[in-house]
Amino acid sequence: MNFFKNIFTGSKKELPFDFSLLRVDMHSHLIPGIDDGSKSMEESIDLIKQLHEMGFKKLYTTPHIMHDYYKNTSSIILTGLDSVRKRLKEENIDVEINAAAEYMVDDGFKERIDKKEFLTIGDNFLLIELSSFSPHPEFSSFLFDLQVNGYKVILAHPERYSYWFTDFDKYVELKDRQIYFQLNTISLSGYYGAPVKKMAEKLIDSGMIDFVGSDMHNQTYMDGLQKARTEKYLHQLYASGKIQNDQL
Repeated sequence: MNFFKNIFTGSKKELPFDFSLLRVDMHSHLIPGIDDGSKSMEESIDLIKQLHEMGFKKLYTTPHIMHDYYKNTSSIILTGLDSVRKRLKEENIDVEINAAAEYMVDDGFKERIDKKEFLTIGDNFLLIELSSFSPHPEFSSFLFDLQVNGYKVILAHPERYSYWFTDFDKYVELKDRQIYFQLNTISLSGYYGAPVKKMAEKLIDSGMIDFVGSDMHNQTYMDGLQKARTEKYLHQLYASGKIQNDQL
């Protein structure tokens, strides 16, 4: 009965997306206790198990690094990674996990560029994020410096920067500068609200998305990811052939 109801209401959902097609999740917060992600090793292992059961074979966990708030270092992150790997081995969970970071473009960012102080993903991909209020005034010059130094810049969750919602040309400018876009999969579920979902769909329709990530923090995010699996735009995005997760 629900199937026919969905047809007549126009709300028919897709079958759950098989994440083994992507193979790699490249944005998450699974090292316990160092940012706003997982709070304990038990929570981390439970989330990793669920991601693995969804089909992911390889994970890049990317803790926040911020100048004034999450003052993580490469040493803190890699030490935490070793602890997670050890626990996964003890639990006999066959999933590869590596660590990079999600770098906030803030007042401490220029110093990181000068020191080349970055943990990267795969072939020198660098995951960055912007403030939810406005981009840093030096954002454009920072991008230039990063690319000159050989980094392939991935902008995390561009669909969430509401200050560009009425100026889509900002997205076009970034793509013209060869900046990669990473969509948060759960944006398609409406997790962040209808405007973010709408922008996520517009970016997909415009062929601008290069990577998708769970941005996994906790079980609430996991529930959102499960919901997003049946969204037609996730299937459409994969069918576009543009997603590069499996190359990481």
